[in-house]
Amino acid sequence: MQATEAHSQPEPATSFPRGRIRVVLLEGPHKSGGEVLRGSGFTVDRHAKSLEGDALREAVAEARVLGIRSKTRITREVLDAAPKLLAIGAFCIGTNQIDLPEATARGIPVFNAPFSNTRSVAELTISELVALHRRLVDRSAAAHAGRWEKSAAGSREIRGKTLGIVGYGHIGSQVSVLAEAMGMRVMYYDAVPKLPLGNAEPVRSLGELLERSDAVTLHVPSTAQTSGLIGRDELARMKQTAYLINNARGEVVDIDALAEALRAGRLGGAAVDVFPQEPRGAGEAFSSVLQGIPNVILTPHIGGSTEEAQENISLEVADKLARFIDQGTTTGAVNVPEVDLPDQSRATAGPRPHRILNFHRNEAGFLKALNTVVADAGANVAGQYLRTNESIGYVVIDVDPSDGEQLRGALGTLPGSIRTRLLW
Repeated sequence: MQATEAHSQPEPATSFPRGRIRVVLLEGPHKSGGEVLRGSGFTVDRHAKSLEGDALREAVAEARVLGIRSKTRITREVLDAAPKLLAIGAFCIGTNQIDLPEATARGIPVFNAPFSNTRSVAELTISELVALHRRLVDRSAAAHAGRWEKSAAGSREIRGKTLGIVGYGHIGSQVSVLAEAMGMRVMYYDAVPKLPLGNAEPVRSLGELLERSDAVTLHVPSTAQTSGLIGRDELARMKQTAYLINNARGEVVDIDALAEALRAGRLGGAAVDVFPQEPRGAGEAFSSVLQGIPNVILTPHIGGSTEEAQENISLEVADKLARFIDQGTTTGAVNVPEVDLPDQSRATAGPRPHRILNFHRNEAGFLKALNTVVADAGANVAGQYLRTNESIGYVVIDVDPSDGEQLRGALGTLPGSIRTRLLW
């Protein structure tokens, strides 16, 4: 598919003046990211809420960079309305809200911040472990209602209890360290072998972990393999007094089966921060089969909603976007090959080379054709960088300024070429 800005309107001979690079930020990401992008000289339009329909298409019509969070849906139709778009920043963890294959086919890299909220989610998990064991939410609700329910019945320390962690990645491993520091025994199950931290014990199967744990916490991504990972059969294997925590993704747990087990007294309690269906924004009504069940903590998808996490996310994504626009670096992109490039803008010895960026379909013969074009142009190449994935290739060529525009034009006409951009 050839959907390039160069095909819809001519590219300038060199990079746009930075003030003409329009960045549209939706859903009010932390102000630090906007400050980074403004500090790079870009024009930033910031919207507090998500947009959809005509309002969204109008907002992205002139955008070179688009920043969103989890609520804005970037579909093929939205991308059709944004012919100048060079990059998308997801100021969050997931990218399910973006049509990644379509963005890839158009040579639009998508950047996110997969690890910036790690500590916030880990701390929420630990606080929920304590709250569930002490039945804090029920006791607090009773006190607010004027009832003095002072009793040790059903309240336990977490020290000496066994915590089972499903998914031992960045978040799961941090939960492991924090839980062990509080005196818990930790075991974990991961589909991929992971080196344990501290005294954590890997187990061979999910079933073993469920049977042995006093509390189970989930930290897995949303995939076809993890959808419905915890259902009726899995809940039945847990201890009757055990607790389940889901701060991962709503699709991971069969929420009806969980409600059934809790109401029947087959589990001691649960904490759920993510749901299969969630309101699109603050103020919308929320309904769940888990509402009203004792010792169940329900939170509105706030695992990463701390000021520290939101600032870290905003800074990370903004930096990735700025580096791509300024240098062509795609490190941290989720859908195109990652290429980390030297910053030629700081070169002081002689004229700064022009940098040509080309996204192309990963087809046999393209590299040969590209090098033929370079040779025929007699271009003086100072550096060349190429990476591919299963569908797309990304090549970056640094050439003498006198060769830049001619070579850019020739590369843009090669069969399979998606988008060609000239820096400097």
